[in-house]
Amino acid sequence: MSRPEQTAMAGPDRLRRGLLKGSAALAAARSLGAGSPEAMARDAARNTPPPAAPDDPTAGRTVIFDEPFARLDTSIWHAGPKATTFDPGFYGRSAFARIGGEEGVKPYAIVDEPAAENGKALRLSAVHIGRRMQVPHYFGNENADAQWISGNIQTARSDGTIMKGWRRGYFEARMKFPRHPLTWPAFWMMNGRSILFPRTSVELDIVEHKGWELQLYGTYLHEWGQPGERHDGAGVPTDVDLTEGFNRYGMLVDADRCIPYFNRRPVLDQTTRRPLIWTIGRSAELDAQGDVFWPLLTLALRADVPYPSPLREEHRRAHLLVDYMRVYG
Repeated sequence: MSRPEQTAMAGPDRLRRGLLKGSAALAAARSLGAGSPEAMARDAARNTPPPAAPDDPTAGRTVIFDEPFARLDTSIWHAGPKATTFDPGFYGRSAFARIGGEEGVKPYAIVDEPAAENGKALRLSAVHIGRRMQVPHYFGNENADAQWISGNIQTARSDGTIMKGWRRGYFEARMKFPRHPLTWPAFWMMNGRSILFPRTSVELDIVEHKGWELQLYGTYLHEWGQPGERHDGAGVPTDVDLTEGFNRYGMLVDADRCIPYFNRRPVLDQTTRRPLIWTIGRSAELDAQGDVFWPLLTLALRADVPYPSPLREEHRRAHLLVDYMRVYG
């Protein structure tokens, strides 16, 4: 079993979003006389534990965005490569299709789904083409192992337009993952300035799943670029098969921290058995720039595992089902 935090991009100039462990720098505090009001306040703050992870991340919050996917609203959701000016926006082993599809395949559909709250779900598909493709700017058109079309939707465009974005809140999607030797579905977020000013970026991966790890997924915080690049992440073991039914994947984002949730329970550190709480090191920068996070729902294919040989007929197509995506504020 490969480590849940390992990821890879396809193509000669691909990025690797691997989990990197860094050390935190300690700031030197100004010396204050013992017993002074400043020293007492400092000591009180030092001895005050950080806020705990709420047992229910929706408690005291209201829904400020509700996408039930009764239809795919193109005034909110843009389909195609990831919104970026850093690279063409493709990664993995598949080309993300524009809303009208690519190579005769349209991987976006609203389907009847009895297990969905309102009886409908968004279906993102990955479809094997298996011949030379002509997807603009896609590195894999001539690569037999990368001749796939799949789906990615997001509330942003590569010109920097953010249709929907939020700085804080509880972000949640209810999804059912495919079982497959290559699939790599994700619900994740990027900060708005990462599109036009990609020297640094903040990436919140609420969930990334490997289609063959039935009771395990990954969740991550990446702060890319210098100064201050840092990364946190964890594998999340579950007691259910993530390909057999719908589950809720969420993240609570406060001023300077984020907390991942599975089925509305805090994800636990497997060593300490305490909820994972990650510090967003660039929180002050986000606030000063009036920045927001915009979500993506993606069905990619991994490029860091052996390609199936032969590719079985039942593996030439796979589907990610999304019941809803919500934001609580």
